[in-house]
Amino acid sequence: MKKSVFLGTLATAALVAGYASATTLEDVRARGSLNCGVSTGVNGFSAPDANGVWQGFDVAVCRAVAAAVLGDPMAVNFVP
Repeated sequence: MKKSVFLGTLATAALVAGYASATTLEDVRARGSLNCGVSTGVNGFSAPDANGVWQGFDVAVCRAVAAAVLGDPMAVNFVP
């Protein structure tokens, strides 16, 4: 009995999470850009260079996601 209730709850949670994920992706596509939170001044992960262009590992991941979802790696708004 407990096992079936647990599995039912797990299945429901998976469906709700899938729906929430789908609506978030639709929102990003409708906006046309990805909002990506970054830390300020963490060298190697996220920091603006002398020209104000964000560089680092976290920045590269955000740009890769933007390229995969929107087809444009520069369609990212970095939010410190």
